[in-house]
Amino acid sequence: MTKTLLTSCWRMVFIGLLILAPAAHAVDVNFKPVTDGVYAYVGDKGARTYDNEGLNANIGLIVTPAGAILIDSGASYQSARKIQEAVRRVTPQPIKWVINTGGQDHRWLGNGYFLAQGAEIIAHANARADMLARGGDHLTGLTTALKERADGTVPTLPTRFIDGLDTQLVLGGITLELRHRGGGHTPGDMMVWLPSRKVLFSGDIVYVNRMLGVIPVSNTKAWLAAFKVIEDLQPRYIVPGHGEVTDLPTAAADTRDYLLALRAHMKKAVDEGAEVSAAVKSFNAQPYMRLLNAAELMPGNASRTYLELERE
Repeated sequence: MTKTLLTSCWRMVFIGLLILAPAAHAVDVNFKPVTDGVYAYVGDKGARTYDNEGLNANIGLIVTPAGAILIDSGASYQSARKIQEAVRRVTPQPIKWVINTGGQDHRWLGNGYFLAQGAEIIAHANARADMLARGGDHLTGLTTALKERADGTVPTLPTRFIDGLDTQLVLGGITLELRHRGGGHTPGDMMVWLPSRKVLFSGDIVYVNRMLGVIPVSNTKAWLAAFKVIEDLQPRYIVPGHGEVTDLPTAAADTRDYLLALRAHMKKAVDEGAEVSAAVKSFNAQPYMRLLNAAELMPGNASRTYLELERE
């Protein structure tokens, strides 16, 4: 076989391998209607990946006559651009406000993109220190997972911080009530309530279909206080932080009941002087193993809740 023919054969093999190789997938962001003027993008329920571009959480959209309101900005500059493109397919209204419901990466690392478009970025004051403390680590982790899809992302703080428990905002005649009870999954966890639509954007106060995460900055006592607000409001629709748009009974079963059981078990263990490892092993996790990611997250959730009860 001549050298020219051999080279040609190898070129054909290489091209064939390229054709057969799986293409890199890009996340498809689309907002689905919840009720009149209210929309949600339901993100992946698993971990952050290159394919989902870190959008493994839900994003909300409220359309008013005076502009659009975005609930959370996504995990990166590039995914934020896709979120804006998805908003434009719903409404020509510009995004006036972006409300960060907490300090987790996919809640706020897209802020820089929307700030450059002229949006006001709003969060609770308790989120500020958390964002400053963990923003760099969040970006490092995302860059590892997303590679070039994280390019352009710079942790960008909100331009307006809200203090207190309850704050009312109005845009285009639509009233929003921001509810904060000391945190939950993160210190800045804040819910957005639309009384006229009976819709609650819960942020990471509610997880459904998948196991919630108790992380080092979480506070399960505050988390349950925030959930009590949801019970008092009796929303018709809940857009959770993770999982499908849902109702109160499902949110209670997948989030509240688990936290109550975890705290009750760990309180008893702490009071009786049980070691943390024994307390973790003796927790009855079976009722919650139906939730996605439960096996991976349950041990860490249990041990961190034990340490929290020990501090209390």
